[in-house]
Amino acid sequence: MHTAILLLELGAILLGLGVLGALALRVGISPIPLYLVAGLAFGTGGIIPLATSEEFVSVGAELGVILLLLTLGLEYNADELVTSLKGNARAGVVDLVLNATPGAIVALLLGWGPVAAVAMAGVTYATSSGITAKVLSDLGWIGNRETPVVLSLLVFEDLTMAVYLPILTALLAGLTFVGGAVTVAIALGTVSVVLLIALRFGRFIESFVASPNSEVLLLKVVGLALLVAGVAQQLQVSAAVGAFLVGIALSGELAEDAQALLTPLRDLFAAVFFVFFGLQTDPTKIGPVAGLAALLALVSMVTKLLTGAYAARRAGIAKAGRARAGIALIPRGEFNIVIAGLAVAAGVHPDLGPLAAAYVLILAAFGPLAARLVQPLITAVAKRT
Repeated sequence: MHTAILLLELGAILLGLGVLGALALRVGISPIPLYLVAGLAFGTGGIIPLATSEEFVSVGAELGVILLLLTLGLEYNADELVTSLKGNARAGVVDLVLNATPGAIVALLLGWGPVAAVAMAGVTYATSSGITAKVLSDLGWIGNRETPVVLSLLVFEDLTMAVYLPILTALLAGLTFVGGAVTVAIALGTVSVVLLIALRFGRFIESFVASPNSEVLLLKVVGLALLVAGVAQQLQVSAAVGAFLVGIALSGELAEDAQALLTPLRDLFAAVFFVFFGLQTDPTKIGPVAGLAALLALVSMVTKLLTGAYAARRAGIAKAGRARAGIALIPRGEFNIVIAGLAVAAGVHPDLGPLAAAYVLILAAFGPLAARLVQPLITAVAKRT
């Protein structure tokens, strides 16, 4: 009976997510907000709480985070990351300051404490690479002059997350200053070593992983990612960062083949991850923070528009391109929920999860819609000028 109920619940969850994904495609928005709503509906305080499958969904959520970051890492190689870091450091720092500050200020003003402030800074900082990439593709902006600027900012954010997540993990663990410093030093050292290995010995890793058989290639890549993620977790580095670094170590045709194989698997478990975050959030607690989430989302839209405009202007791009760059950076999604999930699991503050959920719901849905609505206006202005 227990197995039957588990299968029924999982089947209902996955089928429901499929229906929601189809609805999102029809409306022209990211499915992430709908997945979060599904989790809210079936979690604590929801309409029908799950009886037996929550533990399975929890494991699936962890796999979702690892696969999200693994496939994100596959989009870059170590040389590209280093080049991007050097060439766009100034714009990246502006992005960090403008967009991390609002979240930190809100947490401090609410009296949540410095650890919550660090967590909320991450929640408001990172753009959703997945949603932004889809916006660029759907609207035909891939070939635009501002697109490399947008992508370079996303790369900078990913690198920043590789440094930020170990620091946040140490703070959430409640370590002393000395213990936290040691943990962060080990974490950063680990990240540096893996990047060095990727730069100098990436071809050996690729030679080991490569296989003409898609099944063997998939098993090797996922197995290596999970192994490194587990080691990273033991060293107080985020498992997600470990998976991200594995993706960076693979490049060229091998990375393309691996990404093609991993994409359906990633999409499946990523959807489960967003549902799980929703399950952990009591929907009755969203109402009291909805107004604050909307205000924070509005501020974040402005700061991302300023970020994109600044970065594009430095690259000599015209006003229309600057506007497109800023709009493309608005969506929030994967990383923001990962960060909020870590903070919620550590019990930082009961309102942090609902605030983050409402914030991501707004920006994950509004970002792509804003791009679609504003595109004709930007095109008209560009023609006049």
